[in-house]
Amino acid sequence: MAGACCKCPVSLSVFKRSLSVAPRGCGSAPRSPLLGWRLGERGLQEAARPSSALRPAGFYRHTTFLCLSCQESMSESLRTCYLYLNQTSRSFAAVIQALDGELRHAVCIFYLVLRALDTVEDDMTIPLDKKVPMLNDFHTFLYQDEWCFTESREKDRQVLEDFPTISVEFRNLAQEYRDVISDICHRMGVGMAEFLEKKVGSMKEWDLYCHYVAGLVGIGLSQLFSASKLEDPEVGRDTDLANSMGLFLQKTNIIRDYLEDTQEGRAFWPQEAWSQFAGRLEDLAQPEKLESALSCLNLLVTDALRHVPDVIAYLSRLRNQSVFNFCAIPQVMAIATLSKCYNNPMVFQGVVKIRKGQAVTLMMEATNMRAVQTIITQYSQEILQKVSLTDPSRDKTLHILTVIQEKSALSQSSLPSRTHHLSPMYLSAAMLLAALSWQYLSTTAAQAQGTGDMQGQ
Repeated sequence: MAGACCKCPVSLSVFKRSLSVAPRGCGSAPRSPLLGWRLGERGLQEAARPSSALRPAGFYRHTTFLCLSCQESMSESLRTCYLYLNQTSRSFAAVIQALDGELRHAVCIFYLVLRALDTVEDDMTIPLDKKVPMLNDFHTFLYQDEWCFTESREKDRQVLEDFPTISVEFRNLAQEYRDVISDICHRMGVGMAEFLEKKVGSMKEWDLYCHYVAGLVGIGLSQLFSASKLEDPEVGRDTDLANSMGLFLQKTNIIRDYLEDTQEGRAFWPQEAWSQFAGRLEDLAQPEKLESALSCLNLLVTDALRHVPDVIAYLSRLRNQSVFNFCAIPQVMAIATLSKCYNNPMVFQGVVKIRKGQAVTLMMEATNMRAVQTIITQYSQEILQKVSLTDPSRDKTLHILTVIQEKSALSQSSLPSRTHHLSPMYLSAAMLLAALSWQYLSTTAAQAQGTGDMQGQ
């Protein structure tokens, strides 16, 4: 499927033709509807993604979103990097490839470097005495021509096994991009190493963990946006707002994935929160603990919501349309997911996710600040209607919802105009690209899984 990676009329016409042939309705929704900054042990896990061994013929041809002219101008190693991008992330690949100019390549390499770092952290077969130094020193491998790691058993191990291809493209980036990527990789690796042997205890530690695995990604991306000159320097300098962008997404994922995490022996809900309602974190899944479980859930949702005013402030500063789309889509997905999770027993009983149709609608609507604020207001109202009179966090929840409503109203009345570098046709195509790539790859994943099952039989 061709993508709208440039203003090339050929790519747009091919993209429009793809609308008539995209598979419909025969695949399961991807595990994570959230796009963007999801790293660390909770980072960028997409369970519905087929393994490389099961991908059908033509898979990579269909998942190459860059137009032909863009691909022909790239080096072989850069084309390989985009191949790895499409292999390791279905949703993130689409929005990266809708970014403008050289920023697209910088963010692609940034993603792959952190994906490799994350793969080291996730691999439980690597002993700690080996893993900790690797995490602390990982940023230095960017400048070592031949460094690679061939002992991983993780599903995305190709980014470690062929790290020289990624690192050479890193070194081909402009110095301002290399400085950002190396710095964030260093700080994130140190933070991951710190939390390998300790659990998330206090609410402050929850913020710190989320900062290491997601807030730093927001900070790094913001600095790349400014380095590209597509956004003002202030976007990269205001690390508090950028950090909140990452924390909001990460906390949403952690809240939603309670059941899966506890079943797999992982604990990311802060002990300071859950210990008020249960003796053990996993006890919240017991039917007789439902009332306490919902109280804990609502407390954490309320804590996540306190980042929304910063999200509104951050998005209001953006001027480039492709950057705005890249940042706004994950945030509206997150607020919709939090609304679905709030006071919902299914968090402790099964899988909570927004409908695929709802997600596609959000992707296509979140292209300007007024629309984003309307979406935020809508889901804030939904949460407000579900606040119980007896919920222990009721007052805090009502307060933050009021702040969000006031922030949205204030920003609506004083929105600056955004310079549109792209045509309306391009914007529609870019958003549809993200939606259709998700739909197509969901279908492919289901088909590949079926093929694997038949082979197994």
